[in-house]
Amino acid sequence: MAESRGRVWTGVIRVGPRQGDHRVALRAVISVGAPLLVLFLIGRLDLSVYASFGAFAALYGRADRPRTRVRMQATAGAVLVGSMLVGTLLSFLATPAIASVAVVAVLAAAVTLFAYRKRWHPPGALFAVFAAGATASFPATAATFGLVLLVGGASVVWSLVVTTVLALSRRASWRRPERTRPPIGPVAWEMTATVGVAALLAGIAGALLIGTHWYWAMVGAVAAVGGAHVTARLIRGVQRLVGTLLGVLIAAGLLALDLPPWLVIVVAVALQAGAELFVGRNYGIAMIFITPLALLMVSLASPVTPDLLLRDRVLETIIGVAVGTVVAIVSAGLRRRSPTD
Repeated sequence: MAESRGRVWTGVIRVGPRQGDHRVALRAVISVGAPLLVLFLIGRLDLSVYASFGAFAALYGRADRPRTRVRMQATAGAVLVGSMLVGTLLSFLATPAIASVAVVAVLAAAVTLFAYRKRWHPPGALFAVFAAGATASFPATAATFGLVLLVGGASVVWSLVVTTVLALSRRASWRRPERTRPPIGPVAWEMTATVGVAALLAGIAGALLIGTHWYWAMVGAVAAVGGAHVTARLIRGVQRLVGTLLGVLIAAGLLALDLPPWLVIVVAVALQAGAELFVGRNYGIAMIFITPLALLMVSLASPVTPDLLLRDRVLETIIGVAVGTVVAIVSAGLRRRSPTD
């Protein structure tokens, strides 16, 4: 037991080596920054959430060859836009929070299995859950569906252009690598079920206990069960919790400054770069950047009271990580008892 705890805490503080993170950060800065700048210039920063989620396609395939990376980003971008449409539909239909949680949990499980089969990197359904949950929490009309397709889709296309141009500028090899799809066996089904259950329970708890921003609890739970084994899941859960708490302090300072929109965009792009420099090396450090980035983007698209925003982020994250950790431990125990192991 002591040895296991030691591995967890060692993993929490360990910072991995650099592996071309600066190139991913550059892609992220250009992919996210340009759409936000366009929306600022036309006075439609209320659409910034849709642009940001679409631009997140640029974060996929960071270690893959250009051909694989572009295909992965195109597929992930389509899933992200689809997730936003699901969330928009839930909002348009005024779906009760618990029902919305159930739909997003099913989406989380389905995308987890799909990502495993397609060997996505980053793996899992975290961005899809975030996109669906966030858009479900914003008011929507019939016209919103078109805006999601236009803004989100354009951001995905822009991300693909950025990825392609940067790859060509480095004269990287475009040869098709040999990639085998992993079989959908017990490991895949266990991962899928664990993510779905964790997301569902965390979302229900968040909706009942806090009410608003219940999707943050779901995102926290999905992150906490995202590892390949229980130790990795515990490490990721602790990193997300600690990183979020530190990030909230930074966000509190930034929100208190009441920055003008153009400066919020500059800060958000800088935070995105910082997140990509560390997300592959230490998830906890990356969360110090990701947390204020997420809060700034929410405040930019739909201004709310900073105190409420910060409180919800902390409480929903605690709920999500706690639920995710319990589900991860229970899942590991059931797997050890399985006769197939």
